[in-house]
Amino acid sequence: MRAALLGLLLLAPLVARADTQDVTLIERGSYLATVGDCVACHNGPAGTMAGGRGIATPFGVIYTPNLTPDWDTGIGQYTPESFHRAMHDGISRTGAHLYPAFPFPWYTRVSRADTDAILAWLRTLPPVRYQPPRNELPFPLNLRVSARAWNDLFFSAGYFEPDPTKSAAWNRGAYLVEGLGHCGACHTPKNFLGVDQGGRQLQGGSLQGWWAPNLTGDARQGLGDWSADEIVQYLRAGHTPRSAASGPMGEAVAFSTNQWAEADLRAVATYLKDLPGAAATRPQPLAADSPQMRAGEAIYLDRCMACHRRDGQGVANLIPRLAGSQVVQQEGPDTLLRLVISGVRSVATDQEPTAPAMPSFGWQLNDQQVADVVSYIRNAWGNAAPAATSGQAGSARTVVARP
Repeated sequence: MRAALLGLLLLAPLVARADTQDVTLIERGSYLATVGDCVACHNGPAGTMAGGRGIATPFGVIYTPNLTPDWDTGIGQYTPESFHRAMHDGISRTGAHLYPAFPFPWYTRVSRADTDAILAWLRTLPPVRYQPPRNELPFPLNLRVSARAWNDLFFSAGYFEPDPTKSAAWNRGAYLVEGLGHCGACHTPKNFLGVDQGGRQLQGGSLQGWWAPNLTGDARQGLGDWSADEIVQYLRAGHTPRSAASGPMGEAVAFSTNQWAEADLRAVATYLKDLPGAAATRPQPLAADSPQMRAGEAIYLDRCMACHRRDGQGVANLIPRLAGSQVVQQEGPDTLLRLVISGVRSVATDQEPTAPAMPSFGWQLNDQQVADVVSYIRNAWGNAAPAATSGQAGSARTVVARP
């Protein structure tokens, strides 16, 4: 008895140390999963991380898988090795190639230590027995062999490699933006095959009826005129005097960046502020006396001026500024068309709990009128951007009407 008691006393520090290590690993995994914004896609009708959310792609709807540790329908049978293979190589435990709607082309840069930590956290979740719906993809894209072909042609696995000429903060920011944060999944334009357009990293693109803005150092469309503090404020609070996060970015702020450590937000700002702007030619703004500008101005004065003001300056931290806005002057008018047609509520955070909303005008304005007011906003007060068309407004209305 005394010997057994002595043995327990000797083992106690080792057990306590192991428990502490496990808790530390799980806490780290929870944070990394938040950085990766996993919950935004994998929360579904069956609950937290149980999957089943439909992700609209140009090729069809892909439903996210169950990431709870259920043995049959979740990731209960995944080992650290097979989980890392899915993250790094885009190949499931059973050897099936994953569709790049799962952002493994970015997660491939994530370290093995970080994927192990994420899996350790996922294993602590309550298992949910839930099988998400089958993907809605046409033949032959519904066959996994098509995913293998895409991966073989367009994907190269590889870990993040620090740049020794840059600071630790820059490298941390690059690791987050290019890896777990997978910013390029939305903010880099894609070709008709869903492949990043070469040489246009983080220059913005159309996605799910929105236009993900340019994140480079371009002053008119990107972050060239933003300070590092403004970038941090936007990622933390979702609101600055310039802009308010809504739609997919509102989800990213609510579920992810709002909960990042201050040092990581600063690191991302450091990296983004170092990205050069593209050598793009500034478009010629529409003439103020053109028929579309005059029609758009009349609609703006009647419907928009009360909130955004005659000069387009808005109300700081409440109503976004339109004059000089990078969002307004993006290459594509997708976001503005959508906002005018359907309205939107901005994200609510602890720092900015009000979450101002914009009403829908789609029920009042026809497609040409929507295009006119959007074109006016994109070319008034010193702004310059291509005019919107009634066809684009009609397409936006169709996207908004989808379930």
